[in-house]
Amino acid sequence: MKMIPWNPLAINGARNLIACVVIGIYLLVTRHKLKINPTVLLGAVSLAGVTTMYAIANKLTTAGNTIILQYTAPIWIMVMMYLFFHKRPNRTGIISILIVFAGILCFFFEGLSTGKWLGDLVALLSGVFYAGVFMLNSFEKGDALSSVFLGQLICGIVLSPLMRYEADFSTPVLLSVFFLGAVQVGLAYIFFTTGTKIMDPLTASIINALEPILNPVLVAIFYGERLGRLSLVGAVIVICGILYYNVKEAMTSTEKG
Repeated sequence: MKMIPWNPLAINGARNLIACVVIGIYLLVTRHKLKINPTVLLGAVSLAGVTTMYAIANKLTTAGNTIILQYTAPIWIMVMMYLFFHKRPNRTGIISILIVFAGILCFFFEGLSTGKWLGDLVALLSGVFYAGVFMLNSFEKGDALSSVFLGQLICGIVLSPLMRYEADFSTPVLLSVFFLGAVQVGLAYIFFTTGTKIMDPLTASIINALEPILNPVLVAIFYGERLGRLSLVGAVIVICGILYYNVKEAMTSTEKG
């Protein structure tokens, strides 16, 4: 995404249009019935918000900041559950919230000095939308794949026309856009939704934590972009806070099961 010289909205429209085709083929092959109801549609809007905010943030701040702040979704789920359903977080949740917010402050203190605070804020908003996706898909009438497909379709239809304002349609750019759509979004969601069904929650939580760790490492190697010192401290704090919550909750779930 960093290497594509397009407006982030155009990139997001194109990659979601391609991902929509990939998910659509998967739905047909697996004969997964597409569900359309208010819960699924709200999940689709949340998914569209996640991918759009992520694309914008990626151009305004570092890729590491973007993925790590999006990864705060579990914290926002607890906040939403308290605000909308008056369900207080447990002791593990409260500790995790305090740890993660301490990490978030590190990002924004550095963002104020580097001018990347707006990108960090948009990335954080991406995490809020991501929380909405998880919440709505856990409802009785929710369906993860249907929400993903419809959310990608929304972004593809609304944003892909912005490509006509772009000038660079060279082979490397088009291949990068195709890779983003087919692999980074399309196959990624298929693997994620399938993996969480056949894997125990503890293992899934630990493996999922690899994404915000590998992202800044790979970007540093292949693109030369590195986290600032304060952001690096914030990244470690946020990942530890989320991993602590995921592992503790997964262990509790396993013990109850």
